[in-house]
Formats: sequence, C-alpha cells, structure tokens
Amino acid sequence: MGMTMSEKILAKASCQPSVKAGDIVWAQVDIALMHDLLGPWLVDGGFKRLGGKLYDKEKVVIVSDHCTPPATVQQADILKFTRDWAKEQDLSYYYEFEGPCHQVIAEHGHVRPGRVILGTDSHTCMAGGLGAFATGIGSTEMIGVLLTGETWLKVPETIKIVWEGELPEGVYAKDMVLKTIKDLGHAGATYQALEFSGSAIQNLSIDERLVLSNMAVEAGAKTGLIEPDEKVMEYLRARGVTDDIEFFKSDEDAEYIRTLHYNASELEPQVACPHEVDNVHPVSSVQGVKVDQVYLGSCTNGRINDLRIAAKILKGKKIAKGIRCLVVPASQHIWMQASKEGILDILTEAGCIVNMPSCGACGGFTSGVIGAGEVVMSSSNRNFRGRMGSPKGEVYLGSPASVAATALEGKITDPRKYLLEGVL
Repeated sequence: MGMTMSEKILAKASCQPSVKAGDIVWAQVDIALMHDLLGPWLVDGGFKRLGGKLYDKEKVVIVSDHCTPPATVQQADILKFTRDWAKEQDLSYYYEFEGPCHQVIAEHGHVRPGRVILGTDSHTCMAGGLGAFATGIGSTEMIGVLLTGETWLKVPETIKIVWEGELPEGVYAKDMVLKTIKDLGHAGATYQALEFSGSAIQNLSIDERLVLSNMAVEAGAKTGLIEPDEKVMEYLRARGVTDDIEFFKSDEDAEYIRTLHYNASELEPQVACPHEVDNVHPVSSVQGVKVDQVYLGSCTNGRINDLRIAAKILKGKKIAKGIRCLVVPASQHIWMQASKEGILDILTEAGCIVNMPSCGACGGFTSGVIGAGEVVMSSSNRNFRGRMGSPKGEVYLGSPASVAATALEGKITDPRKYLLEGVL
C-alpha cells in the first residue's frame, strides 16, 4: 500500500521508511512558529522552568501580528514582551508590523515543500499550499518543541478533494473551499488531512491555493495539502530559496478515508452565513442582505491577487453610502506592490479605508471591529459569534469579488455582473 503526502512527510520527519494513518510518531520540527498573542508571553514561564534553552534558534520564527498596532495598553505590553523575548533569545527571525504570520513566513522563505511546520495558531495549515505538513499546536506543546526540536504527532487519515474543470468568471478558490466545507461540515475532517487535487487546483495561482489550505482547519482538518509543482518552484525562487526543497506526492495506490469530486465549471459564488463556516449557500440565495461594513483582507484573502480583483470591480465607482469598506493587505510586501500598481489609489478613490497589514478586525482585535447589531461581509476565514467584535453582530464570508461587489451596493451582491461588464 502506498503513502499519502502527509504520511511521506511524517515518515521523513520521524526517520522511518514508512508510516500509516493512526501511527504515533516523534517528528523533528523544521519551523516552530509563534505570534505575539499565543507566543512568548504565554510560553516563557514553562520554558524557563524546564531549562530555558532553545534546541535550535534558527528554527524558531516569531511574527507579531495580532496586536499590531496595539489598541490597548495590554496589547502594547504583549508586543514589548514578545520583542524583548526575541532579542533575549538572539533570534534571527523576528518580524513585526509586516502582516499576518502565515503570509509573512511564506514570503520570507520559511515555508518549503516537505517541511514540518508547527505554529501556535490554527491557520498554520496554510503552508500546506506549498507542500509542507503544517498544523497548529497549543502553547504548552510549543514549549516542548522549543526545548527539544521535536514532538509527537498522530499520522492523520486523508480526505482527497478533487476539483476538475475550469472555474467560471467571478468564481474563485474561496468559493471552492466554502463549498467543500459545507459538504464536509465544520468538524467533518477533525484530525484528518485534506489533500486538494485535480485540474482546477493545478490551474490556480499560488495566491489562490493558499486560500484552500488556509481554510482546511475550518472543517476541523489537521492540515490542507496541495502537491507542489513548477508554480511552487517559481514562488520559492522569487524569494531566493533554491535549496532544502523536497517535493512529495501521494502514491497512486495511497489509501484515502474518503474522496469528494467536484466540477468547478458548475460552481457559483458561495457565501458562509452566520454563525458557522459550514452554513454555506450560493450568493443567489442570500443576495440583498444589507451590511454595515465590508472587510477585504486577512491571511486568507488579502494577497495581491485579491486586491487586483477588488480594484477591477471598484475602479471608477464609489462604495455605497452609509457603509465602511476596510482593506487590509496581507503583508507589507503586498501593500507596497499594490501601491506600485496603483491599486491602493483605485480602492481609496472608491471610498475604501486602507489599513496597515495585520490580523486586525479578522479576529476582533484592532482596526475595525463591529458593534452590536452590525453586519459585515468579509473575505476572512471565520464567522463565529463575536469573531469580529460584538457577539451580537453578524459575519458573512465570501470571496474578494463578492466583498467588493457588496461594497458597491451596501448589500450582499453577486460579483459576476460587475466582472462581466469588462471593467478595466
């Protein structure tokens, strides 16, 4: 019996010729990722009690993103503690004010195919879009990783998600993953790996692939993997990465616990309605719902491709009166690229407010949280009660195109009519 991608990566990490789903392995960790909110200020006490010496500081990456810029004294104190801890440990890789950690580590070349990446954030699984086995762990588990460079993992079963065909105009990876989560359920893949494949997946850009892997955890998955290819190599080379690269792909006779098949050409824009990510419906069945705010950003959909799509829809137009349109590029690098391309000018002239790269309102921390009774249409990854502010608010999720179209009309809107106009 052959092995899946996740089985092959974990076999390598545990120095075994082969492993199978259900095995418990001790895996060597290539990257230990922490951010400010679930990082040093939480792990420091236990870390020091158990010796306080990093196993390998070159494998530790810290990104301050949740509390940037700080909106309270407590957030400022957390940032200072994180900054000081990184300096005290003489870390080579500490990033601040650059954007959400998952995007930042990809841009800086820390994410590579075949690596095991563990982070104190559930969306660490985004790195699977580049062929890494990446997953979130708790702060207590992270202490062990920092001290020993390894941890135990249960080899997950794998669900194969096959998307064939060509996406219609106005339909994107966000719509694909929302449809997949609807069918799996928000806990339907708990402690399993999702493996995305098929011609529609191969045709996606890296920006779009990362959307799929980022949201794998919204079905409960341990990780979300996509077989790396030449597009991944191009992405890595553009970031100066030419070594320590090993591609893994599933064997033809690998065993999957379940396989789901989709025809991308039949898909229409999807919207996740309050208050569960699997409460998904076609945009045609929910359009017309009035909103108070739209949010374009996050580690899910704040990349340059997303901003270009929004600019294509919004160019030469104005957002609806009485609503707020917040735009948060997923990194400082993306912010600068969007600026050079004139995208930020287009969005600002349309009435959008462009904020600095951070987790921001996505997790309800800073820069645009919603109040009681308010409704937001967001390109982010979660819509639980209280996720973006008041538990009495409502969050809808959709693609950047759906967010931009909603901004124009002040109500949930099918973006296809604007894209088919041939704007730009």
